[in-house]
Amino acid sequence: MSRIGKNPVAIPQGVTVDVKDNVITVKGKLGELTQEFDSDLTVKVEDGNVLVERPSDSKDHTAKHGLYRSLINNMIEGVSKGWTKELELVGVGYRASSQGQKLDLALGFSHNIILDIAPEVKVETVSDKGKNPIVKLTSHDKQLVGQVAAKIRGFRKPEPYKGKGIKFVGEQLRRKAGKSA
Repeated sequence: MSRIGKNPVAIPQGVTVDVKDNVITVKGKLGELTQEFDSDLTVKVEDGNVLVERPSDSKDHTAKHGLYRSLINNMIEGVSKGWTKELELVGVGYRASSQGQKLDLALGFSHNIILDIAPEVKVETVSDKGKNPIVKLTSHDKQLVGQVAAKIRGFRKPEPYKGKGIKFVGEQLRRKAGKSA
């Protein structure tokens, strides 16, 4: 039995879950999310909990059992609390500013990178004197926030010698000794 898949997902106050055919819809104060799931699995809403059940113990069914339970849990948590990712720009002259849904990044290239961010994601930049600039991404969709954060990080990944680049706040980088060592 999947240890993750067999756990029920609690539905908090103010969140509604609808299951029709092979589509689950979750509505909350922060938004609405829909997810298609495999027709072999059954998703039930009982006593304020969402239960995911599978027909057999085949490898395919066990894998999808835990997957869809986690996706449903992330959807419910997203529409009730929201998801946040913070990126830190480490490097001399690295700057970030946002005007609405446009993020302007100065990352040491000959030109600034201007990125249009999806309307579901709220972007905010924090630039304190003496500290590295931070880009905060907030949304109810965990997959979308992660995708946008990965795209921004991909412009200038942290390098292992000095640690310059765009990294997630709290990320531990593997550092290397230089030539002198």
